[in-house]
Amino acid sequence: MLKTIHETSEWLQARMPFTIHTAIILGTGLGELVHELTDVLEIPYESIPNFPISTVEGHSGILRFGKLGGKPVMVMQGRFHYYEGYAMQQVTFPVRVMKALGIQTLFVSNAAGGMNPAFQVGDLMMITDHINLFPEHPLRGKNETALGPRFPDMSEAYSKRLQALASNIAASHNIPLQKGIYIGTSGPTFETPAEYKYFRIIGGDAVGMSTVPEVIVARHGGMEVFAISVITDLGVEGQVLEVSHEEVQQAALLAQPNMTRIMRDLINQA
Repeated sequence: MLKTIHETSEWLQARMPFTIHTAIILGTGLGELVHELTDVLEIPYESIPNFPISTVEGHSGILRFGKLGGKPVMVMQGRFHYYEGYAMQQVTFPVRVMKALGIQTLFVSNAAGGMNPAFQVGDLMMITDHINLFPEHPLRGKNETALGPRFPDMSEAYSKRLQALASNIAASHNIPLQKGIYIGTSGPTFETPAEYKYFRIIGGDAVGMSTVPEVIVARHGGMEVFAISVITDLGVEGQVLEVSHEEVQQAALLAQPNMTRIMRDLINQA
């Protein structure tokens, strides 16, 4: 793995227009933040050595280097999912490459189903913790000490410092910002009413099919992490309705301006 990471990071390093310490992973239907970037260099995933290819609608599959509010950032517009058939090492490979490139802080967004009765479609939920229900762990197998410790601490998977900053930013813009625990599952099916109920009972506020593997690997590598979910559908008991991927994308699109405002200000204050 180390050789592959080194090969990809060297290839990207030779093309990076400036030194970057901040990266962003944009989820389903949340790619509009890239329009805020200036001084942009775009690289399609298929051009990058060893990079997987995003196969999901709403995930453009473009890596961008640019400036967000004047701060240099690396942005993944589109991510990789376990349900696409990738192994967890492939799903999280870009995070390994980020670390090799000197990324210190990772910002992650996703679309999620809300199970907290206080949530509504279109709400933003700052992730305070997660429950990992993926069938494969991204750190399974031989541990490379150059990448991180065998048993990484996860007592603060999501930075409390960044959460406090985000809360202040949201308040200053009068943007409602929910807080909650994210449950990561393999997908690709949306949840049954019984599954939503179960996830709520065990402590979840929202559920989705990404983020957790990337956060685990980022923390394994010592990165500081902030993550936010757009609540695109509801799994509240008695309110579970049929949902499609297109509807999830549309709900995410409508919530993007507020998410972008919080992310932009947070990245520049972090």
